[in-house]
Amino acid sequence: MAGTQRRGRKIMMTTDERDAFLAEQRTCRVATVAADGAPHASTLWFHWDGTALWLYSITRSKRWSDLRGDPRIAVVVDAGVEYGELRGVELSGTVEFVGETPRTGEPCPELTEPERQFARKNFSIEEMPHDGRHAWARLVPDSIVSWDFRKLAALG
Repeated sequence: MAGTQRRGRKIMMTTDERDAFLAEQRTCRVATVAADGAPHASTLWFHWDGTALWLYSITRSKRWSDLRGDPRIAVVVDAGVEYGELRGVELSGTVEFVGETPRTGEPCPELTEPERQFARKNFSIEEMPHDGRHAWARLVPDSIVSWDFRKLAALG
């Protein structure tokens, strides 16, 4: 089959489609690995800035503990109910922790824009509230895979 495009590539999102999709979605599914090697999956709100996925997590959660011990992560953001509507993005790589832990609002220029966008998207406010229970992890993905089954109809 040399020279033919695989079906998976035909249904992947363009960069613009992916960025628009991630901008409109709120919830992601996060997979981490515990110290004993056990996988753990949980849901979380996020912000995508076009380059990095920003995760705001409770610091006393299993997810945060797992990431502190092993910063490797896989994240899925998906939507759709019927098969022909399914679409999503999988991002994976290693997180970096940004700002103080837990976050209390100390000045951190790296967080100014992510916090502003996260607050707008999830709370409909302009300034991020800090409760001293959450902190930021940033994923600049090593790998991004996307799919949009709505494109299947055009493939026949």
